[in-house]
Amino acid sequence: MSRKSNRRSYRRRATIFVNGASSVLAILLALAVDVSWGQIQGQNEDQQPSQGLEEKLEEFGSQDATRRVNPHLVVYEGTEGPGAGKHIVLIAGDHEYRSEEILPAMARILAKNFGFKCSVFFTLDDEGFIEPGSSNIRGLDALENADLLILGLRFQDFPAEEMQHVINYLERGGPIFGIRTSTHAFRIEEGPFAKYSWNYEGEEYEKGFGRQVLGETWAGHYGTNHEQSSRILIHEDQVVHPILRGVRNMHVQSGGYFADPLPPSTVLAVGQVLNGMDADSLPDPEKELMPVAWVRHYEAKDGTQGRVFTTTHGASEDFLNPGFRRMLINAALWTSGLEDVIAPESDVSLVGPYNPVTFSFGGYRRGVKPADLAGWDTPIMSSKKPTSDGP
Repeated sequence: MSRKSNRRSYRRRATIFVNGASSVLAILLALAVDVSWGQIQGQNEDQQPSQGLEEKLEEFGSQDATRRVNPHLVVYEGTEGPGAGKHIVLIAGDHEYRSEEILPAMARILAKNFGFKCSVFFTLDDEGFIEPGSSNIRGLDALENADLLILGLRFQDFPAEEMQHVINYLERGGPIFGIRTSTHAFRIEEGPFAKYSWNYEGEEYEKGFGRQVLGETWAGHYGTNHEQSSRILIHEDQVVHPILRGVRNMHVQSGGYFADPLPPSTVLAVGQVLNGMDADSLPDPEKELMPVAWVRHYEAKDGTQGRVFTTTHGASEDFLNPGFRRMLINAALWTSGLEDVIAPESDVSLVGPYNPVTFSFGGYRRGVKPADLAGWDTPIMSSKKPTSDGP
């Protein structure tokens, strides 16, 4: 083969790639595998194309196609660590506590620092922008090969074909991790999935998914939002639990919830309601300690025991606290069956800029698409985006 033919061959490959992405990205990918276009064109006729480059192009093209097909999704790919080869699916869809911020931030840590593949799904509006709490979601067939499901939902009624993927996951006993309003993840008034609703009254599945799987449904506010924060204390009987390794000094902004976890549940931490929003605020003398984090198992169709971690806190601002953040990352490892690798000094620092919004109904960043959160260094979320629909 002549050099001229060789050049034509590589030109065709480059053209195929550029059809799916920009030439700038193509050059960056070439540099990432230490291959320049000049080196490619200068190969002698006995040399084969760079395998590293071809793999990079193929991988990028596949990821780009996934983003085009499913705008609800952003994927963080880990490479090394105890989670390598495991897949976590995270679904953000609550109205108030900014799960669309905390879940991608959590996913980045789990992917970059621990090696997991993390697929984060968001509910969107009709134009493809993130709309917290809408039921517009697609692509949950990703749960077919998921090793863990992390939920940040509130009063959802997903399309039937999407909800069925969640049910299939539950029926095989997949591990579940629920934060904050996920205790009342679903509000489904009728149809085949009505029993998963937060207020279902049937004795066979009383109080729905929240009570029967996570261990509690919506039971009401215990602390006053924006006036009373919470100090989280490790339960004295669970100080050696793997999820609590290295965890200390937990303080969160979200107000407390009532909770009485369904037996058998093991309470890991309790909340002390404070009369103020600072960590050194005094406790409310009228509030007793309340369960705020626990583990349990639920039974699948075939008798499989699925691991569960639940916390009634988890607003995006709560994730700024290093102790609370470590508990959540440890919980993801534990529910994934990796408790043996949980280390008190493991790196749970934030990956990339994290700018959480103070939680409120409707107070989310407008004009953000999941693709805007791709990569390690994009902001979650951009502080330039407005938090209201005002002028």
